Amino acid sequence: MRGTRTLRNVHERIVQAPAETVGALVDRLATPDDALFPTPVWPGMVLDRPLAVGADGGHGRIRYRVTAYEPGRSVRFDTTGDGLGAGWHRFDVEPLGPGRCRISHVLEVTLSAGRFAFFKLAIEPVHDTMVEEIFDNAERAVLGSLPHPPARRPRRALLVNRLLWVRPTGVPVPADARLLHAAFERPDFTDAWRIPLAPGMPRDPRAWRHLLPFTERGAEGDELMLGEDASHLDFRASVLVDDDSVTLATAVRLHSPYGRLYFAVASRVHPYLARRSLRRAHRRVAFAVRPAGERNARAAAQDS
Repeated sequence: MRGTRTLRNVHERIVQAPAETVGALVDRLATPDDALFPTPVWPGMVLDRPLAVGADGGHGRIRYRVTAYEPGRSVRFDTTGDGLGAGWHRFDVEPLGPGRCRISHVLEVTLSAGRFAFFKLAIEPVHDTMVEEIFDNAERAVLGSLPHPPARRPRRALLVNRLLWVRPTGVPVPADARLLHAAFERPDFTDAWRIPLAPGMPRDPRAWRHLLPFTERGAEGDELMLGEDASHLDFRASVLVDDDSVTLATAVRLHSPYGRLYFAVASRVHPYLARRSLRRAHRRVAFAVRPAGERNARAAAQDS
């Protein structure tokens, strides 16, 4: 087709483990104990059903469908929608003798000239980093540790990661934020912002202790409360963690005309600062999580 280009991107790695063991990891793609996809730093693979021909899903903004699957050996995904272009990508595990195999990933997609340039500039560094981290996770899961330094994360990939990081959305103050509700009988201001948790991210609210630089005021169950008191206002922030998300909710009690004047100005920048703090903490926590290959190594050993 005029004005289009076909891109082919190939990665492969020799793993010192039986093909059956590495292939078992491929079979667990998009499951809760997926040891391959490098979540939560990068988007995880999500499918609408267990891995099988016809399963729909994707990762991030890239959408695809399983079109071929040989358990323990290979799986192919054909793109759907316009998130990338017309094409496919696949994982293959090839035996190379006892205790040794090759895992490979091939992407082939047809793109317009403009999308081809955009892919080379912004998407390819992320794609290459993700695939190499997938291979790292395969080795972590089957060998217990990496026999070499981990894959490097280029600055361009990290920049794209930062720009596309999930953003908080505004929600009502959760009813489960009991400490916050009990803090002030009649707060003068409240708001709440929520961001989803990716696989592997901690559900302990104390892991989010440094979200805001305020004094800890208490913890109960899934909630941690921070806050400060001043002559003009009292401020409380609740960090509430559930199975799917972390919510930052705030409440303010004003004491004086100066406090009301001060907060009339501060309230205009508060939503931006709250969203920014939650998003930065979310990304920082994600980067501190152990790699998927380590978190799910036990499951891999049971399959070997």
